This record gives sequence, C-alpha cells and structure tokens, in this order.
Amino acid sequence: MIPEGTRYYLPPEAQARLQLTQRWRELFAAWGYAPVELPALEVYDPEHPLAERAFKLVDKSGRVLALRSEFTTALVRMVRTQPQLPGPQRLQYAGRLWLRDSEVGLGRLREFAQAGVEVFGASSPRIDAELLALAAEALRVAGLEGARLEVGLPSFVADLLDATGLEPEPLQRLHAAIDRKNTPELAEWIERYGVRGALADALLALPDLFGGPDVLEAARKHAISERARMDLDWLEEVLALLPAGLEPLFDLGMARAYDYYSGLHFRAYTPDFGLPLLGGGRYDGAGVPFAAGFALGLERVLEAAGLPAAAPVPDALALDAATARALRAQGLAVELAWTDDLDELRAYARRRGIPRIAGPESEVAP
Repeated sequence: MIPEGTRYYLPPEAQARLQLTQRWRELFAAWGYAPVELPALEVYDPEHPLAERAFKLVDKSGRVLALRSEFTTALVRMVRTQPQLPGPQRLQYAGRLWLRDSEVGLGRLREFAQAGVEVFGASSPRIDAELLALAAEALRVAGLEGARLEVGLPSFVADLLDATGLEPEPLQRLHAAIDRKNTPELAEWIERYGVRGALADALLALPDLFGGPDVLEAARKHAISERARMDLDWLEEVLALLPAGLEPLFDLGMARAYDYYSGLHFRAYTPDFGLPLLGGGRYDGAGVPFAAGFALGLERVLEAAGLPAAAPVPDALALDAATARALRAQGLAVELAWTDDLDELRAYARRRGIPRIAGPESEVAP
C-alpha cells in the first residue's frame, strides 16, 4: 500500500525520467543556466498561493512546516537572501513537489516532478524571447517537435479590467468569464455592471483574440490605454526576436493569474494531449524587481511523448569481475553473472536481449 496520488517507477519509466531530466539539465547548462538545489521542507506560509493544498507538518519546536509545492516562490526567497549576486542570474532546477490534493487528469499526482529555469535581475524582450526559444528546445529534446507554444498577455487583460473601475467581486466575475472564453456570460456581466462603449467592445473581443501574429494587430484596435499599447509593443518585439521556425500561437484572452504575471505568460500543448506540458512567463515585482521563467511537468511530458516499452538492456553479461571492469572501462553497460551455470545465463541473456556473454578468455554465445 502506498498513499493515493503516489506511485512506484519501475526500470523503464525510472530510466526515462532520469534520462530526460539529465537532457534538460544539460540543455539548460548549455544556455548558461546554473543549477541550484532547494530544501524540500519550508516554513509554512499561509499567504503562499498553494498554502491550502500544501502538506503540513509540525517540528519538535511547534513550528509549522510544509513540503515544497512549487519552485518559483522558493527561488525568489533564495535570491532575496543573496542581494550581492550580480544580475542577471540564470538559474535551473529539477526535483519533486508535493500537493495534498491531486487534480483530475493524466500527469498530475500528489507527488510529481518538475524541471525549469528562472532569470532574475533583468527585464527585456530579449530575455522573454530567450525563454520561449529555450522552452521550445526543451520540448524538442523530449521528442515533442509537434508541441506548440501559446503566448498570452495577462497584463493586457489587467489593463482592460482596471479601466472598468469596478470593485474586486465584479472584476473577478469578468475575469472568470474571460478565462473560460464564455462570451455569453461575459456579455451578461458587462451589461449588468454598466460597462459601455469601446471598453465593453474590447472586453468582449478578448475570448476571440486567438491565433497567429495577426491577433496582435487586431488587439491594437482594443488597446484603450497607453499601458496596453506598450504591452503589445513589448510582445511584438519578443516575436521579432524569436528564432526562425518558432511560431507560437497567441491567446490574448489567456487571463489566468492576470494579477500575478506582469508581462507575457505562455504554455505548451500537443494536439493529442489536453494538459499543458509547461508554463511560465514574466512576473516582475512578485518578490523581486525583475523575474521570468518556466517549468516543465516531467510526468506530463513523458506521457505526451509516449513512455518507453521496455527496460534498458545492458551491452554484455560478464562471467567474472575482471571482465566486467574491462568492458565498463570501454563505456559499456555490463551485468555481472551471479552463477556458473551457462545454460541459466544463456536463457537469461535471451530473455533480456543481452547480445554478449563475455568471459576472461572468450565470449559465449547467448
């Protein structure tokens, strides 16, 4: 018996998890992102965005602790304790997270793994374009060349909502309707709260502002403030900096966490997998002046890419320790025989698909 929302990972999956995490680590390092490690235990913070879903425990002094539920807040806390470090700081991480209640759907467990990057101390379209390009490359090395990035601009949504002058409760209703792309409900709330004219038209247009770069031009017709126009200018500059072949979709009605992201927000999907594979964006001012990054869900990416069908097979089965050492020195993966019974070893090698049985003087046919 193991707790609900946790699971064992046997050799095929465990090997795939290790290999993909290592590929991501090497990719991030090649782009200049230095690794950090964070405690799995944190002091419980009731203001944490996931506080209600955190696993809590009490230490012997009576202090309430929590298992780590996401990486970004912990990274921000770490960076704030090191103000002397020069910026920009490019950091990478990988590890497990825990949430008390699991969500319905593939790839979401009470214990799950993420890998990702953060850039602290710099805010520019170049950084945002770098993160989008790196996210696309991380999906490519996972075998998901068909994945598509979707880029939103929650700050643009926030500009329009702020312009209504409404109280928090009505704003939340408008926000929820926009995020669900429920235009009839949105129209009903707009009418009820007396939003009129160009602002009403702009809010009603948000759910349909989805597609290619032409969406940005359409959005300009509804940019009713200088701040909104500046947000679109920023996003267009990011688009111009992307490498050839990287063509994200734009979803300017992507309103989730609009009060958290200060600039763009992005996710990635594949056509036959309905959950986001990664998520990130810019969140300047959320604990530090300038910050942006993204996180990949390991379980989701492996599920979307297709799990391995078999455990890794060693290159050889060695009859003695000296032969095993010699073959391993050549870079081969070698198992050491546990018996002198050649018939048993041959049968085992055939079952596993091991191509060689090597001894101190010669090889034995499997």
